[in-house]
Amino acid sequence: MTFEQLREKAHSLPLEPGVYLMQDAGGTIIYVGKAKRLRSRVSQYFQDSASHSPKTRMMVSKIDTFDVIVAASEFEALVLECSLIKRHMPKYNILLKDDKGYPFVRIDLREEFPTFRLANKAIDDGANYFGPFGSRFITQHLIDTLRLTFRLPGCGKQFPRDQGKGRPCLNYQMGNCEGWCQLSRTKAQYDAVIAQAVQVLRGDYQKVAHMLREQMEAASEALAFEQAIQLRDRLQAIEALGKKQLVTARSMVDVDAVGYAQTGNHACFAVLHYVGGSLIDKEYEIVEPSDSEGEALSSLIKQYYLSRRSAPKTIFLPMEMEDSELFSQLLQQELGKKVRLRVPQRGDNLRLVELAVKNAREEAQRLSSREERLLGSLSLLQKMLGLSELPRRLESYDISNIAGTDMVASMVVFRDGKPLKSAYRHFKLEDMAGQDDYGAMRQVLRRRFAHYQAGDKGFEEKPDALLIDGGVTHADSVRKELQAMGIELPIFGMVKDGRHRTRALVTPDGREIGIAGVQAVFSLIGQIQEETHRFAITYHKKLRSKRMRRSELDGIENIGDKRKQALLDHFRTITRISEATYEELCRVVPKNSAQSVYDYFHKKQEKLP
Repeated sequence: MTFEQLREKAHSLPLEPGVYLMQDAGGTIIYVGKAKRLRSRVSQYFQDSASHSPKTRMMVSKIDTFDVIVAASEFEALVLECSLIKRHMPKYNILLKDDKGYPFVRIDLREEFPTFRLANKAIDDGANYFGPFGSRFITQHLIDTLRLTFRLPGCGKQFPRDQGKGRPCLNYQMGNCEGWCQLSRTKAQYDAVIAQAVQVLRGDYQKVAHMLREQMEAASEALAFEQAIQLRDRLQAIEALGKKQLVTARSMVDVDAVGYAQTGNHACFAVLHYVGGSLIDKEYEIVEPSDSEGEALSSLIKQYYLSRRSAPKTIFLPMEMEDSELFSQLLQQELGKKVRLRVPQRGDNLRLVELAVKNAREEAQRLSSREERLLGSLSLLQKMLGLSELPRRLESYDISNIAGTDMVASMVVFRDGKPLKSAYRHFKLEDMAGQDDYGAMRQVLRRRFAHYQAGDKGFEEKPDALLIDGGVTHADSVRKELQAMGIELPIFGMVKDGRHRTRALVTPDGREIGIAGVQAVFSLIGQIQEETHRFAITYHKKLRSKRMRRSELDGIENIGDKRKQALLDHFRTITRISEATYEELCRVVPKNSAQSVYDYFHKKQEKLP
């Protein structure tokens, strides 16, 4: 649709609440918004563009058409907006990168011997869920900490089925388990320990500590010193657990203080979690800056709390949120409890928000400062190499092989001084007779820029400069190859010192530029060189391992792909297959195949019986 057609369509919309979805020419939804009055809100996009920010102008220029969904109320429009943003992740909405929610600790107390497990989400299945927590690592660490603290089983045995079968495992010998697999341990004892662990998860570790202290003193008075020592150790572990605030479940949080700050090209959304007035955790995420801080904050808060499906009693905000009352209603509907959103004006609550804003600003500034340093290094590199433009995209190439076998090459890309791993590429060298590093490098660059000239995905962007592992001959060889393709690019070989570090860059005509004396440039080129070498070596080892595995088993009679895979799945390595007895091989493959494998590795002339 033309701009005039879009404007005309916007003016025809009803003055009703709803959601609008902007789409580009390919039909992709690029923006989702909510409006109290659809006609008024959507028409603003198609007025005089001078009033728009650069980002909004860019978004409007991409709009080919738009759809609207009329809602029964503004609340319904809010619910729909949140759902559509999560589903489509539109390019021009302010988005949290980590919108998947956090895991829970699950325990089903209806089981005879319940255990703590990690769960991706809380569902209505009758079990108890605690969390969500900061990440899968933190959640698993918490489960492990609870298991060790309360000396719960960490083996694969199932109780009561496996009780009394065999001796206690190494966990018992190391003092990490009470030996619940023994008949001397009762279900009542197990339930008592689980009840204490659940109390800790609920944040009542002080009650548990008080109870253990009383039990320890009673055991000591009864001269049961071994039991008293065990209770003392558990008490100390639980007190440490509380002091370190390892339990950071959002359900235990009393107050969240939210901060938002924009500095230069970056913005940061930060949340500080408080329990009983104590700061226990901080979460933040760097996001794209917005034309409107209020609009950005509103969008981020909705995504943050709805994705985690958990919120404290009170959320302190740094500024007014346009639809805070509606969002509070939505949280109550989703979470089953009332959540207040407030903008404090004075006192301690205001200081909590100021601290959150300060944290957000410092994180955004830190990233901006790092990027400024990297751009400063690129500016120095530009001057040293005499480039006409800042080398924002650098591509580096390396060859890896052993005596000409499994020859591969790596293409590593650095964008604005940082690795752009999504643009990394591997090349398996084709039709190479022997070890010819120069020919290999020419082939790689020829193939890379043939993709570029064809406009193939992943190769469509032209680099600002090429870095080639090697000296002047490598650089000159690549220059001639590209010239034959009609491509002109700055090309530099990476010259090594005695410690295999790049001490200088050399042009195809032999001009050497020393970089060792400029620390910022030396560090950047060194990082690029190491990353390129690492990427090439990793791929080479992978291919070599596959070839060795393939050649060892493919030449054996009666061993096809399925039996080969069965052997590898069972024994894991070629070495173990070669050391296996005939009987062990027969457990995996038929006797004739086992015979062939055994004979192949043992070189026996006689057949086994």
